[in-house]
Amino acid sequence: MKKSISFFIVFILIIGILSGCSSKESSASGETQDGKIVVNFWSFWGSETRRPIIEKIVKDFNESQDKILVKHTYLPWGDIWTKNLASVAAGSPADVIINDINTVAQRAENQQVEEITEYVDDDFQKQFYPYLWDAVVHKDKVYGVPFNTDTRLLFYNKKAFEEVGLDPNQPPSTWKELEEYAKKLDKKQGNTYERIGFYPLWGSTGPSTWMTNADNGTSYMNNGKLAIHTPRKVAALEWLLQWKNRLGDKTVQTFQAEFGSEQSNPFIAGKVAMWMDVGTFYTQIRDYGKDLDVGVAAVPSFEEGQGHWAEGGGFVAEIPKGSAHPKEAMEFIKYLTGSEAQSYWAEENFDNVANIKGAETAAAHLVGTEKEIYNAMVKNLKETNIYPTPVEYPDYQNTINPIIDNVMLGKITPDQGLKQAEKQVKKLKQ
Repeated sequence: MKKSISFFIVFILIIGILSGCSSKESSASGETQDGKIVVNFWSFWGSETRRPIIEKIVKDFNESQDKILVKHTYLPWGDIWTKNLASVAAGSPADVIINDINTVAQRAENQQVEEITEYVDDDFQKQFYPYLWDAVVHKDKVYGVPFNTDTRLLFYNKKAFEEVGLDPNQPPSTWKELEEYAKKLDKKQGNTYERIGFYPLWGSTGPSTWMTNADNGTSYMNNGKLAIHTPRKVAALEWLLQWKNRLGDKTVQTFQAEFGSEQSNPFIAGKVAMWMDVGTFYTQIRDYGKDLDVGVAAVPSFEEGQGHWAEGGGFVAEIPKGSAHPKEAMEFIKYLTGSEAQSYWAEENFDNVANIKGAETAAAHLVGTEKEIYNAMVKNLKETNIYPTPVEYPDYQNTINPIIDNVMLGKITPDQGLKQAEKQVKKLKQ
């Protein structure tokens, strides 16, 4: 009896070892039983809206050919990049990941991403908006492919415009007009505001948005040189403080305390007449502001003829350093960023995409207000810049932002603050 039990245990152990070897060989080869190469793809798109869309794109790619099988893994926002760096360091990364467009050069410099120059040519590059393509090139080598982007627009309530005698087809074009319109659109009951015409730091904007707009689209860096303490940026901060002083801290804080998302958004609720946000903000208006007659316009220019400069951002598809299957990963990236997948993503998400033909196709398919606003988003990309993090100053924003906060709190003047910020950022390079 004991002999039979011992034989049984040995048999089970042998089977386990063989199974383990078989599993290991399968994992090491990265192939399925039918010989397909497995490409592991990580994204942070896990919402009930976006996850089905990206998984359909993956499914369509898998069904379009018989050599590669893409497996999509959702990882939460933030966690995905921490895990990516850890897996690269451990030598076991994913094959494709969605990452921030503004930090491509940082990852290239730190050898955390594969160079893909050999897989792309001029014709491939021309599919994408030039300023987005520039962001994936570091020292004349390519390290990713742009996937999507965004741009900021001025949303305005047409009924509120009509109510105060403003032409709903003539939104403000300059900062001066923006101030004039805002004052007309303010609605007060005694000393209490029932509606605020506009406040420049609400929505998807911050001080840098307005400083960039004032300074002809130039952010804190200009061709590798610091451009923090400039006359136009000082003027922009002074202008922002004027808005805050006119409305008063109490009014601003009271309104902000009531801010929520979706139908609780103050613009959708009719408590703010003009609102700056990314173009995709329209999806909230569409879903929760059924009675809101909305118009959109470019960011008002600092002065007439100075340009309606907007800030943008976005994401890229890239191959983490150490991927076992870079060639196959690149095949999937080309599909993911091709015009067909891009137009599908754009239409379903009402999102700006990096592929020019994909964006134009999506715009052609939309109808009504959605078509009008999406066309405005696409048009606005011509006056939109993104601002990649310079390799020389990787932590510059964390240096500047607390100083700008002190300016807005009235602790130091705009001139003093920007002068101090530029001095401290210079030290980062030393």
